[in-house]
Amino acid sequence: MSTSMNRRNWLKSGAMLAGGLSIAPALKWNTAQAANEIAARLYELPATQVGKQVLARPEMKARLLANENPFGPCKKAREALIGEIDTSFRYGFQNKKEFAKLLSDKYKLNAPGEADWGPSPDSQVMLGAGSTELLLAAALLYGQKGGKILSADPTYMSLIRSAQNVGADWDTVPLTKDYVHDLDALADAVSDEHSMVYICNPNNPTGTVVDPDKMRSFCKEVSKKKPIFIDEAYIDYTSDPDKHSMADLVADGYNVIVTRTFSKLHAFAGLRIGYCLAQPEVITAMGKYANGAGDIASTSMAAAIASFQDAEYYKYAREMNEKSKQFLYKTLEDAGYEYVPSHTNFVLFPVKMDSERFVQEMMKRGVGVRNWSFANQEWCRVSVGTMQDMEYFADAFNQLS
Repeated sequence: MSTSMNRRNWLKSGAMLAGGLSIAPALKWNTAQAANEIAARLYELPATQVGKQVLARPEMKARLLANENPFGPCKKAREALIGEIDTSFRYGFQNKKEFAKLLSDKYKLNAPGEADWGPSPDSQVMLGAGSTELLLAAALLYGQKGGKILSADPTYMSLIRSAQNVGADWDTVPLTKDYVHDLDALADAVSDEHSMVYICNPNNPTGTVVDPDKMRSFCKEVSKKKPIFIDEAYIDYTSDPDKHSMADLVADGYNVIVTRTFSKLHAFAGLRIGYCLAQPEVITAMGKYANGAGDIASTSMAAAIASFQDAEYYKYAREMNEKSKQFLYKTLEDAGYEYVPSHTNFVLFPVKMDSERFVQEMMKRGVGVRNWSFANQEWCRVSVGTMQDMEYFADAFNQLS
C-alpha cells in the first residue's frame, strides 16, 4: 500500500472518523487495535524500483521512530476538532484568545494582545505551529550575526541546526556518565561569545531529566549572563511536570525561554500546536521570525483548548506510556541489554552491532526505530507505542539479539 493518499480517500477516511465520533459517544481513546489499524494504513512502506526490478518493502507494523503518542488525541480534543470544522472558514481569532488566556492563567503571565496574531508589547506567551516554529524563531534570533549556541552533546538538534544554517557556531559540553546534562560544566563553559544556552529537558535522545532544584539554581545564575532556552517537549512525562518545568522562572522575571509542545503527551504531532514562554522583549524579538498563532489552524486550537483541560486524559496517557515502557524494559533485560532509564516516551539503549545495520534489520521486520553513535557506542532509540507495538518490537528484537 502506498503512503500517498488521494483526495477522495482522504475525505472518505475523514468522514469515517467523524461518523465514528457521532455514533459512538462511549468511545474513550484509541484502543491498541484501532491505533495499529491506523498505522497499518498510513505507515506501510511503498514498493521501490531498482532498475527494472520492483522490490516490495515490508509493512510498517510498529512506527517507533518519531516519539509519537499512539494513545490519543483524547476524545474531547477529537470532538472539539470536528465540531470546529463548520466554522473553519473563519480565522481562529477567538480560539487564539481563549487558548492564550488558558496558558497565561496557568503560568501567571501576560497573554498576547487581542488585536492581531502578533504579540503585544507586554506579552510573555507566543503560540506556534508545534514547538518547531518557535525553535526556528529562536535560532534565527540568536544564531545570526556571529551567534554561538552552547548546549550538551548529544541533544535535540532542531534549534542548533537552524542556527548553524544562518552562520552560528556551536559549542558543546558532554553529558555526564549517566547521560544527564552536566550543569556545572555548562555553567563554567558560558562565555561572552555565546548568544544563548540551549537545554532540552528531558533530553532527547537520552530520555534523562535534570534534578529540578539544581536546574532552577543553574537557570537563576546563568540567565544573568546569557538567555537560557529550555525545550520542555517531554516534560509532561516526568514524575512531577510542574516541579521539573522552569516556566515559573519566566513569571519571576528571569531571562529564561521555555517551549512546550502538544506533539508528545497530547498526541498532536500532526495537529501542530506549541507555545513559548519568555520575557516580553524576547517574545517581541522572536515574533519577527515567526507567525505565531497565524500558522495554527482554528481546528487545532479548538482541540488544544479541550486537551489542555482534560486532566483525566493526562493520567491515562501517562499510565499507558508507563505500562508499555515497562514491557520494553523487560524485553531488553531478558535479552541481557542495558538501557538508559527514561523520563519520556522513548528509551535509548546500546546495541551490539552497527546501529545503522540494526535499524535496517528491524525495518525489514516491520519495526521502525532510530539510531545514534556517541560516547564510543552504537545506540538505538525506540519510541514507546501501544502494547501491540511493543510486542512487534520484542519479536523483531529477539530475532536479532
